[in-house]
Amino acid sequence: MRSDRRGPAPIGEVLGRYFKRHGLDAKLRGAAVIRTWDRTVGPLAARARAVRFKDGELIVEVDSAPHLAELTSFTGENYRRAVNRALGREAVERVTFQRKR
Repeated sequence: MRSDRRGPAPIGEVLGRYFKRHGLDAKLRGAAVIRTWDRTVGPLAARARAVRFKDGELIVEVDSAPHLAELTSFTGENYRRAVNRALGREAVERVTFQRKR
């Protein structure tokens, strides 16, 4: 918050307060994580689509049982680390893979 209330506030400050007050800051952070997943995993994103990020958990829907098994057992943790590196912070604590319905 600004200590000096005389004069106009910077737009970034105003928007930040608005987003926080209306719960949009968490949604924007979640959207950034999902976009980063798509960029980080590249072509795999067509078969393993991030659908939700909340409370440190990234939910990824996977098209097929073989991909689900591979991601769950072998490569999922590597992708989690890569996403966090791309974000520059440890935002994703866990990735949960589930079969697309």
